[in-house]
Parts: sequence; structure tokens; C-alpha cells
Amino acid sequence: MKNEEILKKLREAGTYVSGQELCEQYGVSRTAIWKAIRQLEKEGYVIEAQNNRGYRLVEKDGADLFSKIELESKLETAWVGRKLVFQKETGSTNIDAKELAENGEASGAVVVADMQTAGRGRRGRGWVSPAGKDIYMTIMLRPQCRPEKASVLTLVMALAVLEAVSELLSQGCYIKWPNDIVVNGKKVCGILTEMSAELDQIHYVVIGAGINVNQETLAPEIQETATSICIERGQQTNRAELTARVLYYFEKNYAVFEKSWDFSGLVEKYNQFLVNRDRQVRVLDPKGAYDGIARGINEKGELLVEQLSDGAIVQVYAGEVSVRGIYGYV
Repeated sequence: MKNEEILKKLREAGTYVSGQELCEQYGVSRTAIWKAIRQLEKEGYVIEAQNNRGYRLVEKDGADLFSKIELESKLETAWVGRKLVFQKETGSTNIDAKELAENGEASGAVVVADMQTAGRGRRGRGWVSPAGKDIYMTIMLRPQCRPEKASVLTLVMALAVLEAVSELLSQGCYIKWPNDIVVNGKKVCGILTEMSAELDQIHYVVIGAGINVNQETLAPEIQETATSICIERGQQTNRAELTARVLYYFEKNYAVFEKSWDFSGLVEKYNQFLVNRDRQVRVLDPKGAYDGIARGINEKGELLVEQLSDGAIVQVYAGEVSVRGIYGYV
């Protein structure tokens, strides 16, 4: 018996559950149940106990308990996140996930932190990671495909975050190619994917996501291009529940990717939410910037850009260039 199983049972019941029922279900003594309840209370849960009725979980409106127990009690996955490491504070969840991989942990392990002190974005940029507000998470995978096929995994994660966030925000939620999640034109999530591989074999891939969740205000220097779910939604979000939903959607999308080891089964869904689609963009290629119309992506995750100069379709690879909107971030 694990404490998260007791928590999940009480949450699903919504009313009192007798101590005897819990004892019989988990095959443990009354004392073991009592100890589990006391531990949950130490974690911050409010649990009422009444003679002849049992235990009842009292859910607090707006509560945002963010812990290993809370996360595990909300998981709906078969294998992603079943090995879960939760850190109140860490340098980087990507670094932690790499350590798990180097130590032989199985595919699907997840690291979640309440705060990062050395968060990173693309091209080595820092990622502000305050405590008690946002989600910092990394999934470690061991895909059985060639290294060049794994580049689309960052898009698989982007879709998962978009689908989870869309449950909270009914409109205005899109993907800016390749993997930024934007709400009303402003970024709420960044994704960083890293891989350890040889020429024809992947050792592991780690995919990190930083989601702006409950920040009520952002630093002035990023307010024009970034936002949070709280700002857009007007209320706080339960981070454990949102994390669990991201993992749920990731597992579903990964199963599609695994069938063909490319993005062909997810292209149509991704393109529906591509904020750049059919818009004029500027491709910042090291060989020379040019303007074009974004026409969606292909099964390799490349952006198809119709050049304004001659109408030719160029396949743009995310690792080589950046794409910006003509009139701003998107």
C-alpha cells in the first residue's frame, strides 16, 4: 500500500470511507491505515475522521498541493511517470533526468520540480524558474529508432502540453513552430530536448518543459512576449493535475509516434494548432534571412515555407534556423 493509493481512494469516494474497507482493500492493519492518514496530513491534506464512518478528504478550493504524493495520485498513465522523482528545488530537471538515464533507469521516468536554479531554454538561454508558481518537468525516453528520427519528439511534447492547457483555456491556445505553446500570441511554455546517441543508436532522450502556470505578473522585460495560464484564465490552476494531464497526452501521442517512428500520424492534429500556418514569417537562416508563407509541417517535423521570392517550398529544420512573425513574436 502506498500513501498515494489511499489519497486516490479518498478523492474518488468523495465521502467517508471506513477504516475497515481500507484495511481489506490493501490488506493492512488499522494501524497502518492510521499512519498513512497521519502522513497525508503532514503533507498538507485535510482529512476528517469520524467514529463509525471512517475518513473523508476535505478538498480546499484553489489548493495547489504540489508533491510526489499528489502527482502520483493523479496519474492516469500506463508507463510514463510511473518512475517519478519530485524535487522541491533542483538545478535542472533535464540534468536530473540525464542522471537517471546514466544510472540505467527505464524509459518513461519523469522528474518534476517546484523550483529550478539553473533552468535553460534553447541556445543556452536562462529560464526563470521561481518556486510555488510553475511546472518544471522532464521525461526521459529510450526510443528504439535511429537518432535522426527522434528530433520530432519535441513536437510530440508540444502537442501534449497544448492539449492539456486547452482543457483550461477554451480558445487562443496554439503552437508556434516548433515547440512553443502560445496563448493569445504570448508564450506560456518552452520545451528543451536533448539526446545522448551514437551514429545509429540512441542511448536516451530527455524532453524538458517549463510551463508558466500561476504567476500573476511577469517581469517587465518579457511581458510583451510571455504570459501565464493564471493571467489568461483569471484564476489559479492545480499544477499536479495539469502535470498529470500533460503526461497522459504525451503517452497517447508517443504511441502514435512509435508506430512509424515519425510524425506522420500527428501532422494533421499539429497543423490545426500551428499559429504560424498560412502566415508570413521571416526565416533567420545563417546563410541569409528570407521571407515566406508558412504552410504547415511534414512528417519529419520540418516547417514548409513558401518563399515569397519565387514560390518555391523550402523545408526548414528547427535545429538550423529560427522563425519569427513579421509583426512580432508569432
